[in-house]
Amino acid sequence: MNIEAKLGLDAFILDKETHIVIHQEICKKCEAKYCLYVCPGRLYSINQETGEMALEFGGCLECGTCMIACVDGALDWNYPRGGFGVQYRFG
Repeated sequence: MNIEAKLGLDAFILDKETHIVIHQEICKKCEAKYCLYVCPGRLYSINQETGEMALEFGGCLECGTCMIACVDGALDWNYPRGGFGVQYRFG
């Protein structure tokens, strides 16, 4: 079973509150934008209208890779509140 098939088994219980906050004033100064490349869920993108970093936190795998890769400290990353987030299923 490949990784895409395994990830397809996971379920997400969505929260209305994000567990990742992007500090746009810091993020805009970053030229590397590592979060665009390291997130295994590919949840980061740049809003073409505003130039700001956008995040679809509902599909977060909660690995913390983005927080580590963000060398400028533009992310406040926490685990989702209890009962929310990814529900890993092993099959």
